[in-house]
Amino acid sequence: MTAATPSGSAPPSTRWVQLGLGMLAMMAISSPQYVWALFTEPLTEKLNAPLAEIQVTFSLLIILQTFLSPLQGYLIDRFGPRLLLSTGAVLTGMSWVLAANVETLTGLYVTYGVLGGIGTGIIYIGVVGMMVQWFPDKRGLATGLVAAGYGFGAILTTFPISRSVHAAGLSGTLTTYGLIIGVVGVVAALGMRRPDTATIPHAAPRAEAHGLIQERRDYAPRVMLRSPIFWLMFAMMTMMSTSGLMVISQMGAFAADFGVADALVFGLAALPLALSIDRFTNGLTRPFFGWVSDRIGRENTMLLAFGLEGVAMTVWLLYAHEPVMFVLLSGVVFFGWGEIFSLFPSTLTDTFGTKHATTNYGFLYMAQGVGSVLGGPLAAMLHDATASWNVVFGVVIGMNFLTAILAVAVLKPMRAAHLRAAAPATGYRRGLAQPTL
Repeated sequence: MTAATPSGSAPPSTRWVQLGLGMLAMMAISSPQYVWALFTEPLTEKLNAPLAEIQVTFSLLIILQTFLSPLQGYLIDRFGPRLLLSTGAVLTGMSWVLAANVETLTGLYVTYGVLGGIGTGIIYIGVVGMMVQWFPDKRGLATGLVAAGYGFGAILTTFPISRSVHAAGLSGTLTTYGLIIGVVGVVAALGMRRPDTATIPHAAPRAEAHGLIQERRDYAPRVMLRSPIFWLMFAMMTMMSTSGLMVISQMGAFAADFGVADALVFGLAALPLALSIDRFTNGLTRPFFGWVSDRIGRENTMLLAFGLEGVAMTVWLLYAHEPVMFVLLSGVVFFGWGEIFSLFPSTLTDTFGTKHATTNYGFLYMAQGVGSVLGGPLAAMLHDATASWNVVFGVVIGMNFLTAILAVAVLKPMRAAHLRAAAPATGYRRGLAQPTL
């Protein structure tokens, strides 16, 4: 028989249960972004609208998911995760159910785009904010796992939704899966709660070579926004987001231009095979590099991961006309990109504390929205102006290497100085036990 849990404290497994619920919630709301491509063709036919106008829906989804995140993070910090995350799940499910019956572009924008962006944004920022608080000793791993849930979730739904669109039609598919998304999301949200600081572990000691100490002070957003460290991280995350979102949004176009979109690789069409592999590696990299960063330091891991993407994209461009290399190297590119969703929230919380972690990350997550504009329409405009994907790739490859260098040459010493300056106020000094960075 196990010993009884002391009154008022959570059982040791509680945070792992919270992690599982967070992953489930993220998996539930991943489909609006990652299976959107399955709906574009039937939507153009149903609404008799050009593809460019249909794609505005996707832009609305991403922009609202990111640019409202500071407000959403504040509301979650203020009112708790159950109410807000449940609301996010309901809005996400409703966005599909209501979109099933729209007859105009405006209706599609409001339902799938606006409601979906608000709903998915609440859950994404809320779950990540909860995990950095529940796992101070394993922040990289925990945020990586829930972020992986967002990437992996669409693997479970892509083929069933594709079959359903052909069998039941667009409206039937959106209604059925909208209800599933909403119910699963609400069930997961109702089980989530804030951690009790008395029941969560302290971060384990690490050698000073991996950094100084984790910040034991809690910085409000208004203070964080005055810190050069935040704006450096914002610029770094913007550049990395631009790189990955350029590939996500333009992959069909440059695959066609490179002549590999319809080529067969291992008996399968190259483009959908590449997309499937990308989703897997994009999910796998998040907990992997998060776990690595718990051991060798955040900035050192950024150098490794961001440099890997830069090298992979360079080689990918050189061999882009060869279908097998196109497919395989696309997976490597995403293995070097997806970890930004574990490394940046972990680093931010290490630096500015846990009390306002959800709201603070909401401000940093806006960089994803900026990256969606730079990597989407502006990258397409650059291609149109130069008539070359080489120029577009050259810009984002340069961003990869620049961000990798900034991590160790600028961010690392800036964070070290910040934490050293805060040490007298927190009672920590060099040489004392240091939580992991």
